[in-house]
Amino acid sequence: MKSTQPILAPISRALIATGLALLSGIAAAQIKIGVTISTTGPAASLGIPERNAVALMPRSIAGVNIEYIVLDDGSDPVKAVQNARKLVSDDKVDVLVGSSTTPNSLAMIDVSAEGKTPQISIASSLSIVDPVDAKRHWIFKTPQNDAHMMTAMSQHMSDKGVRKVGLIGFNDAYGEGVITQFSRLAPVRRLDVVVVERYARTDTSVTGQVLKLMAANPDAILIAASGTPAVLPAKTLKERGYKGQIYFTDGVVNNDFLRVGGKDIEGSFLPVGPVVVAKDLPDSNPIKKVALDFTKKYEDANGKGSMNSFAGHGWNAWLMLERALPAAIKSGAKPGTEAFRAAVRDNLENIKELVTTHGVMNTSKTDHMGFDQRARVMAQIKDGGWVLAK
Repeated sequence: MKSTQPILAPISRALIATGLALLSGIAAAQIKIGVTISTTGPAASLGIPERNAVALMPRSIAGVNIEYIVLDDGSDPVKAVQNARKLVSDDKVDVLVGSSTTPNSLAMIDVSAEGKTPQISIASSLSIVDPVDAKRHWIFKTPQNDAHMMTAMSQHMSDKGVRKVGLIGFNDAYGEGVITQFSRLAPVRRLDVVVVERYARTDTSVTGQVLKLMAANPDAILIAASGTPAVLPAKTLKERGYKGQIYFTDGVVNNDFLRVGGKDIEGSFLPVGPVVVAKDLPDSNPIKKVALDFTKKYEDANGKGSMNSFAGHGWNAWLMLERALPAAIKSGAKPGTEAFRAAVRDNLENIKELVTTHGVMNTSKTDHMGFDQRARVMAQIKDGGWVLAK
C-alpha cells in the first residue's frame, strides 16, 4: 500500500499555515487601551475610583478583543509622561486614557501628539483641550470645563447675596485654571475678588494664606483645589473662626474628602456633575437613568456609597469609546496602526447627543469636551454627603 505521507504533509502544512494566519489576524485585531492615572500620591482619591471604573469596562467591542494596560503615575507629571511614552512607544496602544489631574494631562499632550495617539483626559481644565491646535487635535476630555462650573458657582453666590470673594487655590495648572475662570465671570455677577492666595498640593500648613484671606473680610471663600488636599484651607479657616460661606470645586467630590473634611466642610457649596446627586434629579432629566445605572454597576462591584464623580469621569471615557471604536473598526483600519488611531480620533470628534453620567456630549472640531450647561448643578455638603442645593 502506498504511503499517504506525501499527500497529507502538504495539506497539514497548509492547515497549520492557515491556522497561524488566523491567529495572527486575531492578535492583530486586538485593541489596546493604555491608562495612566494617579492611584497613589496627593491625587489618589481621584485615581482610585477612576481605576475601579476601568475595571468595569468591557473586554471586547464589535467582536474585537480589548486589552487595558493600567499604570499608576503617582500624581507626578514626570511619571505621567514616562507612562505615556511607554504605552505609546512600547505597548503601541490605540488610545490613551488619563491622567487624573490637569498638570499630568497637560504634560502628556506632547507624547500623544507625537505618537498620533488619541488621548482622553479625566482632568478638568479647559487648557487641556482648548484651543484645538495641532497638538490638541489628538486630545479629548470627559470632565466639564472650569467655565461650566464657575458659571454655576458665581450665579449661586450672587443669589445668596455674596459680594466680596476670597480665593485660595493650588499653585499649579488646576488652581490657576479655576482662579482665572472665576475671576473672568465675577464682574458679570457683581462679585468683587478681594484677595487671591495659593498653596502647594503637598503643603501641611496654610496659616499665612488664611490670615491674609480673613484680613480681607470676604463674604465667601472659594477653595480652588482638588482631592483631600482641599480640606487644609477649610480646616484652617474654621480653626481661625471664619464665619463666611465656603465653596469648593467639583475636584473634591469623593468619599475620602468627606471623611477627612468632616465637620470642617459641612454646609459648604460646590458645583457638581449630575451623577453626584442623580437620585435628586427629576425623572425627565435624561442623565438620571444613565447616572443611576452606572452607580448601581459601580457599587455592586465596590460597595454601597462608593461611587463618586471621578468614577463617573472614568466611565465616560468608555462611553466615548463605545461610540468611536465600532466606527473605527468599520472603516477597515486595523488596530495597532496609525490609520486606526486616526479613525478613532476622527470619531471621537464627531460624537452627537451622547448621554453620559455627567451630561449630554456633542463634540466637534473646535470642542473636544462637548458638554453644555446641562452638565452641572449646585450641591451642598449636608450630613456628610452630597445633596442637590435648593
